Amino acid sequence: MATILIIKQLSFIFMLRTRLTFLVFLFTTIIYAQDFEVSPVLMSFNADPGEIQKKQISLINHSSRPQKYTLKVSDYVLDKDGNKKAVALGTSKRSCADWLTINPSFIELNPNQTANLDILMTVPKDGFSAKWCMIHVEVSKEQTPFEADKSLATGVLIVPRIVVLVKQTPRSNNNYKATIGNLKEVTKQGDKQRNFEVIVSNVGDNIIDANVSLALANMQTTKEEKFSPVKVTVYPDGTRIVKLSIPNTMEKGKYALAAILDYGHRQPLGGTQMMLDVK
Repeated sequence: MATILIIKQLSFIFMLRTRLTFLVFLFTTIIYAQDFEVSPVLMSFNADPGEIQKKQISLINHSSRPQKYTLKVSDYVLDKDGNKKAVALGTSKRSCADWLTINPSFIELNPNQTANLDILMTVPKDGFSAKWCMIHVEVSKEQTPFEADKSLATGVLIVPRIVVLVKQTPRSNNNYKATIGNLKEVTKQGDKQRNFEVIVSNVGDNIIDANVSLALANMQTTKEEKFSPVKVTVYPDGTRIVKLSIPNTMEKGKYALAAILDYGHRQPLGGTQMMLDVK
């Protein structure tokens, strides 16, 4: 009996050590993937048509060996949840990739060395609209024959990368316009609160940062309650599905629930509403 107990204890210790070893390996992998730093990760230009603006990206090599870096430009699009997806150059009509010049676009840094890279935005004379793209800062790793064979065998080549979002909107562009609608309840059985969705559409020509909030009014008592806003960014020609919620503590009665859109720039508030019957 004692022998069986000792075997079980040894087995448990072996499993524990194996898991700890895996966690140490995973942690080390994450640190290796983050052995360089880029700032800022969002660059906002406001050059008017025919103007050139310059900003800088700071790149720091935190690794213990010399490292080469490549800077590449790509386009991106957004879905209704605000997720960004990289797409091939030239496939987005809102791309400003052709307006960007990166100097240098390839650089080698020693351990703990910092470099400032120039990013030039050259806006053509007809560039009145909001545009955007992204810069990929990647480690240019020279593979050994063994590593090359391994990557070919697995079909996977992991390249450490940091993405910098680039936005360009002329100062003279004041075309801010957004709408809100299609408010509906999406509460599921078992939810601890009442959940709703509403769609915000950017029908202007500027990127907007909006606050979307709910206001609940009791039709019998006229008592009104407002709830904390959700912040969303909506790009021109795009829509966002905004998820909102209120506590499931309403008394019986009829209510008017309004979703309110506030995106500043001296624009009037937008709104849409629905009726709720709490029984």
